[in-house]
Amino acid sequence: MNTLGFRVIWRMTTPPGDGQMAAHARFRTQNLIAGAWAGSHTGRTFAVSNPATDEHLADVPDCDEKDIARAIDAAVVAQRNWARMPAPERAKIIRRCADIMHDRIDDLATIMTLEQGKPIAEAAGEIRYAASFLVHAAGEAERVYGQTIPSSFEDKHILAIRQPVGVACAITPWNFPSAMITRKLGPALAAGCAMIVKPAELTPLSALALGDVCIDAGVPEGLVSIITGDAATIGKAMFADFRVRKISFTGSTEVGKILVRQSADNLQRLSLELGGHAPFIVFEDADIDAALDGAIACKYRNGGQTCICANRFIVHRSVHDAFVAGLVERSRALKVGIGTEKDANIGPLINDDAIEKVDRHVADARAKGATIHCGGERAKVNGGADRFYQPTVMTGITREMVCWNEETFGPVCPVMVFDDEDEAINLANDTEYGLAGYFYTRDASRLMRVAEALKFGVVGANDASPSTAQAPFGGVKMSGFGREGGHFGVSEYLDTKYVSWNVS
Repeated sequence: MNTLGFRVIWRMTTPPGDGQMAAHARFRTQNLIAGAWAGSHTGRTFAVSNPATDEHLADVPDCDEKDIARAIDAAVVAQRNWARMPAPERAKIIRRCADIMHDRIDDLATIMTLEQGKPIAEAAGEIRYAASFLVHAAGEAERVYGQTIPSSFEDKHILAIRQPVGVACAITPWNFPSAMITRKLGPALAAGCAMIVKPAELTPLSALALGDVCIDAGVPEGLVSIITGDAATIGKAMFADFRVRKISFTGSTEVGKILVRQSADNLQRLSLELGGHAPFIVFEDADIDAALDGAIACKYRNGGQTCICANRFIVHRSVHDAFVAGLVERSRALKVGIGTEKDANIGPLINDDAIEKVDRHVADARAKGATIHCGGERAKVNGGADRFYQPTVMTGITREMVCWNEETFGPVCPVMVFDDEDEAINLANDTEYGLAGYFYTRDASRLMRVAEALKFGVVGANDASPSTAQAPFGGVKMSGFGREGGHFGVSEYLDTKYVSWNVS
C-alpha cells in the first residue's frame, strides 16, 4: 500500500496570462528515527523554502546529539540482524525500494523541484538515476565474494572473508538530494550495513520521502534513519560515537578537511567526494557538433550546480570561433524559469550566496578583459525570486581570473584558447581539484594519451555524461578519496578479515 508518509498534497494551476505552473505543497514535518516518524526531542524546527519563489514549504525537525544517539542505538541492533539475512533477501528489499521510486516518480520529482529548484524534467531524471543505484546495489549484494589463498603450509588453509563495517552515516548535498543518498545507501545496504542519512538543510524533503520509500519496501525498523538539522551538530555527534564505523560525505573540500580531522579520534573510515573544477578540452580534430551537445548537457545541467560540470572550456585556436559561436547560439536558446514550468531548462541558483558568487566571478572576468558574448547578468523571471542567472559565455579568459581558479557553480562558460596538446593538458591539470575532466577528439592515439595524462578521477572522452551506477565515481587530489558505484562502492562498506585455519 502506498502510504507516501509525506502525504504530499499539491495543486497545479495555470495563472491567467503568464502560462507558469504554480505549485503548492504541504509536507509532513517528521524525521525517520529508529523506525518511527518523530520530531526532535526539543521540538525545534527550521524552515524549508522554494529557492525559485521564496515560498515556504515546510518546517522540519532541528535535531541534535540526543536524536542522533537514538538513531545509532537502533541502527546497531538492526544492522546485526540485517547482516545475518541471506544476501538474496536483502537484494529483494533493495530492489523494492527502486520499484517504489519508479512508481512515485512524479511525486518525488515535484518534491525535488519545489525544494531544490531544478526543472521538473531534470528532477524526474534524477529520480530514475537515483533508483538505478539501488538496482545495481541489489545485484552486488549477491556478489560479495571472499577468497581462498594458497597456503605455505600443508596443515593450514587461508581464507579472506568480507564483512560489513557496521553502522554507516551519509552526509549528503543539496544539488542532487535523492541520487546522492541512494548512491551511498544502496551499497551500504548491499554490504549488510545500517545507515543514518543527514541531508542538506536546504533540501531535506527529498530525503524524508526516500525514508518513506524504505518503510514501504520493507526495510527493517531502525536500519535506515533520516535525521535533519544543523550539519556541524549532527556531524560532530556521528564522529564522537565509536559505533559509527563509516561516514560518506559529498560536499565542499573545506568541510571534507574538517571531517578528516574529526574522524581521527575513532579512526572511522571515510569516503569523500569533494569540490571539482572540471576542464572541457576541444581539440582541433573534434566533432564540433558533438562537443557542443556535450558542453550544453555538461555545463547547464542543474544550472551549472554540479560537482562534475564543465567549469573551464579549453578550445584549440583553429576551432575556437566556431565552437564559441555554437555555444552562444545554444546557450541563448535555453529558457531560464521556475522549475515547475515544463519548458524551463535552467532553474534558480540555490540561495543568495550562490548567485552572488556568480556575480563576482563574471564581474571579475569582465574587469580583467574578458568578452561577454551572451548573458553576464541575472535573469528576470515572472513570479520568481532574484536567484536566476542567464546562460553566459565568456572568452579571453586568463589564469589571473577568479573563474579560472575557483569553481563557479553556476551557468557560466569561460573559454580559453590553446595551441598544442601539451598546453591543453597543462591547462586542464592547472588546479588542485581532480574530480572530473572532459575532452573531445577523433584521434584514437590522442584519446588514450590524454585520458592517461589528465589528473582526475573521472574522465569523459567524447562523453559529457560519464556517471553511471556500475562505474567507480570519485576524485583525486583536493577532490577527495574513495569511490562510489559498482562493486567499488560496495567495497567501501566492507572489511576484509583474514582467517588462518589449522586443519591438522
